[in-house]
Amino acid sequence: MASDISTLDIKEIVRLLPHRYPFLLVDRILEGEKGKSMIGLKNVSINEPFFQGHFPSDPIMPGVLILEGMAQVGGILAFYTLQDMIGEKLIYFAGIDKVRFRRPVVPGDQLIFEMLVLKHKGKIWKMAGIAKVDNTIAAEAEFMAAFV
Repeated sequence: MASDISTLDIKEIVRLLPHRYPFLLVDRILEGEKGKSMIGLKNVSINEPFFQGHFPSDPIMPGVLILEGMAQVGGILAFYTLQDMIGEKLIYFAGIDKVRFRRPVVPGDQLIFEMLVLKHKGKIWKMAGIAKVDNTIAAEAEFMAAFV
């Protein structure tokens, strides 16, 4: 991936996204290219609040939260690309397709979210995403989102 976006730390992520603990699911942006792609990272800890109930004897990260992490990286990409939207608009899910879960994500894993813009027209974005652990795909999906 050609990168014109350097690493973004949590302070920059919080500036771009409205999400906050416990629902902020991206720890760092590793690289990206405005309007094209972005790679983010989430360190999965046993201290995550969802592990108390999913499942206490066999903790597994809920699939919907893996998808949310991918969507948040997509949102960061959209806001970083269209910076005039920061603080002015929110970006919402408009649809999700082709979802597949390939392996469980457990405490101690490091999730790498890779988002690729398929189409961007006006306020509407369509992206493909994969979530990897140890270079193995854990989940994949296509997302549609819109600035509102």
